[in-house]
Amino acid sequence: MMSQSLAERASSISRDLLDSANNSTPTAALNKIVDLTINRLECRDSMTPPLVAPVINRHLLKQPSLSAAFFNWASHRFCGSSGSCHSVFKSLYDSGQFMIMDKLIKEAESRRLTVDTSIYGSMTAAYVKNGKSHEAFCILARDGSLIESVGAELCNLVLVGLVSDGLVDSAIKLFHEMVARRVSFSTLGLGLFVSKYCTNVELGETFELLDEVRKGFLEVDESVVAILIIHELCKAGRISEAFSALDELRSRGFKPDFMAYRIVAEAYRSKRYVAEVHEVLKKKRKFGVAPRATDYRQFIFDLISEGRMTEAIELGEVIVSGNFPFEDDVLGSLIESASAINSSSAMIFFEHMIGKDKLPALSTFNILCRNLRTHDKLEDLSKVFQTLSSIDYFIDVESYRVMILHFSAAGRVRDAYDILRAMKRKGIEPDISCYNILMEACCKEDLLKPAKKLWDKMFANGVTGNLKTYNILINKLVEEGQFDDAQTLLNHMLMKRVLPDANTVTPLLEGLCHFLTASELLCGLLGSPSNLEPHVILLKCIAEARQFHVAIEHMKNVMDISPSLLEGIYKELLAWASSCSDPDLIIQLLRQMPTDLNVPIQCSQLLSSKQFYV
Repeated sequence: MMSQSLAERASSISRDLLDSANNSTPTAALNKIVDLTINRLECRDSMTPPLVAPVINRHLLKQPSLSAAFFNWASHRFCGSSGSCHSVFKSLYDSGQFMIMDKLIKEAESRRLTVDTSIYGSMTAAYVKNGKSHEAFCILARDGSLIESVGAELCNLVLVGLVSDGLVDSAIKLFHEMVARRVSFSTLGLGLFVSKYCTNVELGETFELLDEVRKGFLEVDESVVAILIIHELCKAGRISEAFSALDELRSRGFKPDFMAYRIVAEAYRSKRYVAEVHEVLKKKRKFGVAPRATDYRQFIFDLISEGRMTEAIELGEVIVSGNFPFEDDVLGSLIESASAINSSSAMIFFEHMIGKDKLPALSTFNILCRNLRTHDKLEDLSKVFQTLSSIDYFIDVESYRVMILHFSAAGRVRDAYDILRAMKRKGIEPDISCYNILMEACCKEDLLKPAKKLWDKMFANGVTGNLKTYNILINKLVEEGQFDDAQTLLNHMLMKRVLPDANTVTPLLEGLCHFLTASELLCGLLGSPSNLEPHVILLKCIAEARQFHVAIEHMKNVMDISPSLLEGIYKELLAWASSCSDPDLIIQLLRQMPTDLNVPIQCSQLLSSKQFYV
């Protein structure tokens, strides 16, 4: 970690550079401004490589031209040291400043400084991760040798990004460069590229491309690549070409499995071409191979991990529609991922899982419900619950709690209440978190009477409320103006030895009209330095009413309980007075405090200063 002194120096230099640039004439050369500023600060000799990146990071990131001018000055200072530049780039990369890095790298290249290939690789990976495939490609395009240096895995990810973003021309250039430099293709890279490519060209060109690949290094699952090509051709309405492609692919070692043949057969079936369907199925029996679940498992996980959800969902639906083997964890991942963008597909995967007598993991179930609720697919949410209820999925508090949570969050309080009753019927006792979720939903929907009934039922069932339970109901009672009930609930809370916090007492204090009652309420609680906020709020209210004698009495009571709490209250009040637009009342309040109330010295000094004359 950077030492504090280095951080302070970097911030100071950065600010001075920015100020100098802002105060200069528009035509002033930035290189000259940087040089003059460094001379004025007398920091030329102390400027070391570890200091350059922090200077840029502090205040110059939004000023690319000034950053480049400073970097140019620094690189001259270090006598063209590539190692020094590398340390600057490494620091900027670690802080996530990729855009400014790109400009500075170009600056370094223009001065013929060597930039370590690891920096290029790191930046390319960062651009890919952030969905900037074009920027990633531009880095690799600077020098063909970088394609070999950054490695096959990263090149394949850039290729995937380019075709997914519709940048087919750039993808083709990268593809041919990878072939020329014998960089191996992954199933993900080649599969997505060639499947998108084939829909934009004549079929013969696709096979020429595959022939070109076969001459180089190839580490792919040929059956997966085949099904991707067939699927895209059928989607584009080129069914007869997809049919002929089955033989062409098989002759090149990309042996189509049963799923590929089924895709073509179903495409013909949708057009009611009965004879063609029989012909495809006959070839399937003769040449097709059984798909292996493990082949598609890794490919789908790769798609999901790289954010290629459309492709993952489409392939998943192909597998499910043909009732082909599917491993449970893959299906669970598809349910989770699809529910975030396509609830219909998520329900298809969910129903397929149930149809196979499989059950979703609790985490998968929770994600599915959350996404259905978020996208307002409440009918599907109810269907999930009914389906799982019918097969006794809910066997414990944890699984029921998920449904209570999501029905409550969706405003379906009655449904959530019914689930609570269902738990009781099955002999499963709801825990305090279940009650809290439902009670909060009742209060949010302005159902105070049902919330009170739920409270009574909770205690009748032997479940003791916790801090959150009390806070939910006390806050709602105060909001509705039922202060007596709120105070009664607070007394009940203290009797049960549940310690209130600021969220408990602050609403009460703001709602109580009688300050002595509020003071007694606070002083009746155990004081601690962490409970400053309620006292400060009360004192502000007292100051606004100009009942300073009540404030003095309250502070005396606080001092008897906790002198350290008293000191903290003074500091909070003074900080508030120093920052607010109208501090007069708080200043008057502080000045009313007698000396025997341990008014801090710094507080007295500040109150007597010119800035606080009122």
